[in-house]
Amino acid sequence: MESTTADFIENRTFDEIQIGQTAELERTLTRDDVALFGKVSGDLNPIHTDAAYAVESGARGVVGHSLWATSLISSLLGNVLPGPGTVYVSQDSNFHRAVDLGDTLTARIRVRERREGRVVLFDCEVRNQRHEPVMDGVAQVVAPAERIRFRRVEAPEVSVRHHDSFGVLLEAVQALEPVPTAVVHPVDQVSLQGAIEAFQDGFIQPILIGPLGRIRSVADELGLDLGSIEIIDVAHSHAAAARAVALIREGRAEILMKGSLHTDEVLAAVLDKVNGIRTARRISHVFVMDVPTYPKLLLVSDAAVNIAPDLEAKADICQNAIDLAHTLGVARPKVAILSAVETIRPKIQSTLDAAALCKMAERGQIQGGVLDGPLAMDNAINPEAARIKKIASEVAGVADVLIVPDLESGNILAKQLIFLANAEAAGVVLGARVPIVLTSRADSVRTRRASAAVAVLHAHAVRQGLILKDLPKDLVKGA
Repeated sequence: MESTTADFIENRTFDEIQIGQTAELERTLTRDDVALFGKVSGDLNPIHTDAAYAVESGARGVVGHSLWATSLISSLLGNVLPGPGTVYVSQDSNFHRAVDLGDTLTARIRVRERREGRVVLFDCEVRNQRHEPVMDGVAQVVAPAERIRFRRVEAPEVSVRHHDSFGVLLEAVQALEPVPTAVVHPVDQVSLQGAIEAFQDGFIQPILIGPLGRIRSVADELGLDLGSIEIIDVAHSHAAAARAVALIREGRAEILMKGSLHTDEVLAAVLDKVNGIRTARRISHVFVMDVPTYPKLLLVSDAAVNIAPDLEAKADICQNAIDLAHTLGVARPKVAILSAVETIRPKIQSTLDAAALCKMAERGQIQGGVLDGPLAMDNAINPEAARIKKIASEVAGVADVLIVPDLESGNILAKQLIFLANAEAAGVVLGARVPIVLTSRADSVRTRRASAAVAVLHAHAVRQGLILKDLPKDLVKGA
């Protein structure tokens, strides 16, 4: 029987092929196989992509494409018997049962008949690991006349990108009641549509704050029905930010969502010493990133608020990120304090800060997570890199949270992941009395929904006492 494991691919000419010759291969169906086959073929039947739909249709879960089994036959004919130089003429196929994720199929071909014109007929069959028939049929090919032999080469690398982590967030928030949300100055398409989408999804109960005429004009232009949504009419963006913060202080809203205004305007109202919603903790931004090449959600902080945080600010940045990780279901988040190197260098301030933060965590000044640093980016997220550097750590290679040295490095890192690694990035600002959603014109609909979902989950965690709320800044002794 012919094999597909040789270092060389070598064909069988028509004259060498004998009736009864066989070849076979074995392959296990993975999620990437299903995704790639669907992408290439354009077959987007939800039975291949949506587990819930597949179960409703009578399957055990996501089902592989039937023609994937036939492609294994094609692989045998093109690579093994007859091999290179084969011309496919026809394929008759009968399909007997579905192929589930994780099924291991054995494809087998057997020479049935030789005809004039170098035509060869093959009996074909594919069976699963339970020896049940999946597909059978007859293939007709024109076999090569000349011998061809060349070294087997590796196929090009293909990366199949799955974005599943946000799906878990969006599913988790569906079971929660909507959270009252102050939406600041939603007078453009992105901000108003994002708020309405979160409302329609059942995540939030928005209170729109801004010039009434402009809000209604944008809604009419987009065909959005504002229905019974409360709108507070104020003259301009500064007034909208101040009124939104007042709603938080009054207890009428538990989330603040940025609309069409500068982030600085929102944060100025939040941090106002008299009328703001500061706490004893420094506010910081946390990106919640779904990186296709990383096996879990990755939190990155701070890439948007604190420009050059000192040690005290970094301690709060760590605590905010840990709290958010708890909200997302990570009971003991692994926090990597990043620098350019993984050893303490007195001339590199970020390594000294990392060492101090780890000691602060040991002494209970930072709680709820396990910290390690300094760590370079590679050995923070890659186990093999950590092993090569001989770093023995609970965090190295498997971090849940990345704490960056400053805003510049954090912003560069986050945007590299988004634009070079096709990551999706939701985000919130924490450290104030309520989570703050900072939407961007560049955010996709899915990203906006995920940011709203993260804020809602965090707001509910605060309600339930799962996240400790610091005392307001104006109530802290000595503030």
